[in-house]
Amino acid sequence: MLKSWQFQGGFMPYVFLVSMFLILLLGCTSKEQQALMQKLEANNVYHGKLKQTEKTQLFDINSSSKALVTATYLYEQTTDKNDTRDEIFIVGVYLEGEVEHNFESLGYALTLNEAVPISIKKLDKNDVLLKDISFVTQWASYYLVHFPHNSKKSFTLTFKSKLYGEGALHFAKVAKYVLTKTAF
Repeated sequence: MLKSWQFQGGFMPYVFLVSMFLILLLGCTSKEQQALMQKLEANNVYHGKLKQTEKTQLFDINSSSKALVTATYLYEQTTDKNDTRDEIFIVGVYLEGEVEHNFESLGYALTLNEAVPISIKKLDKNDVLLKDISFVTQWASYYLVHFPHNSKKSFTLTFKSKLYGEGALHFAKVAKYVLTKTAF
């Protein structure tokens, strides 16, 4: 009489086949996983800055895009409880039809929770600060923008236009999901 776990032809061939399948499966995934981890480590800075990047667009009355603004928050977390460093952003601005991208003279303005920038420095297209920033294009102008320290954990960078209204970009010093109480 055969027991319920025994098969005709023996139990050993099935154990061998299952073992070989598992060895092959584990061998393939570890190589892919190693390659994926190496790629992730190589781009770790880029991905960190990508998480702190937002974009907004301003439109005219015909729903035609007139301004595209990207901003990357250059915040490095610290354990210092009395951190009073400036809030620093790299802001990319593309203004349709404008050759000169001095957005202040064109009626555009930036504010961080209604505070005006301390300084705005135009960056060269080959600046080392733009190396790990996402959405860098040749037709936009990039600026290093310093705002006074903000003690809040989240804040809004607002790009305003006299003609097209304003666009808001939302940033946080902690992961944004920490600030929300709703489940995803």
